[in-house]
Amino acid sequence: MNIPELPVDADTTDQESVYARLRHAIMVGTIEPGTNLTMRGLADAMGLSPTPVREAVRRLSSENAIEILPNRRMAIPEMTLGRFEELVALRITLEVHAAERSLPYLSDHVIEKLQQLDDEMDIALSEENLDKLTILNLKFHRMLYSVNPNQVSVPAIESVWLQLGPFQRQVVKRVKEFYKIDRHKEILTALRARDVAALMNATESDIREGSSRSGRRVLTENLPTT
Repeated sequence: MNIPELPVDADTTDQESVYARLRHAIMVGTIEPGTNLTMRGLADAMGLSPTPVREAVRRLSSENAIEILPNRRMAIPEMTLGRFEELVALRITLEVHAAERSLPYLSDHVIEKLQQLDDEMDIALSEENLDKLTILNLKFHRMLYSVNPNQVSVPAIESVWLQLGPFQRQVVKRVKEFYKIDRHKEILTALRARDVAALMNATESDIREGSSRSGRRVLTENLPTT
């Protein structure tokens, strides 16, 4: 089980560190949907005792990122078509709003940093480094939405990312098949022009083409035939 290390401050507790690591692993999709989990297995994967893992699992189950099953079993939830449609619709609503509200606070310096992230994403895609591509994509969007000093939507957006993460990691394997137009380039163009309508349209298109259409295809292809 791959649970990447994360840098932590010296005063970070074991419980907070375990929660952050496990949450990050689920959000970026390093643990696949349907994976069965145990306290001991998670603790061994992180080189820790089960005690801080137990609290992290409790928190993540309350965020619908880990499913508690009968007989004290746990799993990463499987994605269904109905749940996927709900999560994507919520993601579009939240992220288009967040992008719109961030635009007045975007400096040229931040736009340049977003451009650098997009350049790194192009390299990761050309190298088919999907783990790095996923992490950079989340970082791009988080940076854009967080520039608004009054924002309150990023925690809600990250909650949606957390629930989509394991399945989205499967979808990104087929990114070249479905994502024909680089909507991040359109987002950057809209930011430089301070064009709010173009920004909102590009943000929605990015989600629909990078997640919605491809995810729906993956799910419908796996539906049982009668």
